[in-house]
Amino acid sequence: MDLPSFYARLIVAIGDGTGMADSLLHVHAGMAILIVTRVVTRRSLATPLPLAVVAAFEAANEIMDRLHYGSWRWADTLGDVANTMFWPTILFIGLRISRARTSPTR
Repeated sequence: MDLPSFYARLIVAIGDGTGMADSLLHVHAGMAILIVTRVVTRRSLATPLPLAVVAAFEAANEIMDRLHYGSWRWADTLGDVANTMFWPTILFIGLRISRARTSPTR
């Protein structure tokens, strides 16, 4: 079985089935992975682990795209990474700042 082609067909089917644009699917996937990781690991969103898991999944997604298409499609890849990582990163930064402000000084 050609895993990259199967994965590409699955992604297209998800987009067709939901009617959502690829960019919006990346936003939702990033947030879903972030929240599921938070629940499963019980780690705060202010810790790097949930954000790192989102980054790992996005990297795997882009590698599968690269294997399927035979080359990097940089405009698509960079847009996908930005859409997937934007809100999880903003939450991480915001929660880190909030934690730093509310933690007692040493």
